[in-house]
Amino acid sequence: MKKYVKVLLKKSSSGLELFIAGVLCIAILFFSLRLTGSVFHFPNFQQFDTFEELLSNAFSLVIGIELIRMLCEHSPGTIFEVLVFAIARQVVISHGHAIDNLIGVAAIAILFATRKYLFCEFDEAERIVFRASLQVSLVNKIVHTHIPYNDNETLGDILLHKLEKDGIEVGVGACAYFSDFGLRIAKMHEGKVSRIEVIRSIR
Repeated sequence: MKKYVKVLLKKSSSGLELFIAGVLCIAILFFSLRLTGSVFHFPNFQQFDTFEELLSNAFSLVIGIELIRMLCEHSPGTIFEVLVFAIARQVVISHGHAIDNLIGVAAIAILFATRKYLFCEFDEAERIVFRASLQVSLVNKIVHTHIPYNDNETLGDILLHKLEKDGIEVGVGACAYFSDFGLRIAKMHEGKVSRIEVIRSIR
C-alpha cells in the first residue's frame, strides 16, 4: 500500500508542476503582450516611466521562462540559468554600491566555474530505450550520435563488446560509457539483452 501511495504522490506532484508551468506560461504570454504594447505605445496599455523599469520587467519575463524550463526538464542546467539571470538582473537593474555589483559579478563567475568543473558530463542527458537488435546505423540517425560500428552491428553487439572490454558483468543496469554518450542495459529476457538505453549528453 505504501508503495502505491508513493507512486500516486510522485505522479500527482509531476502533474502539479506541469500545471504550474502552464499557468506561468499563460501569465508570461500576457505580460509579454503588455510589454510589447508599452514599447510601441499602443492605447490602453500601461506605459513604463523609465527604461530601467522596462528592462526590469523584461528580465523578469526571461527569468519566468527559465522557471518554466526548470519545472519541465528537472536538469541542473536549467537551475543554473535561472540563477544566472536572477543575479544578472540584480546587477544590471539595481543602482547599488560598486561592492554590490562586484559581489554579483563574482557570484556569476562562481556559477560558471561550478558548471565547468563540477557538473558531470551526463548530468544533462537525453535517454531513449531501443531494442538491442536494432542496427547502430539507424540509432545514430535517430539520436544524432556517432556510435562507432562495423557493417551491420547491432546496439547489443556494441554494448556487449564494450562491457567485455571493460570487464563489466552483463546484467540489468550495466553501463558502458563512451566520450559523449553511454549505453545501459534496460531489460533482459531469458538471459539475453533485449532493451538498451542510449544516454546522450545534451550539453
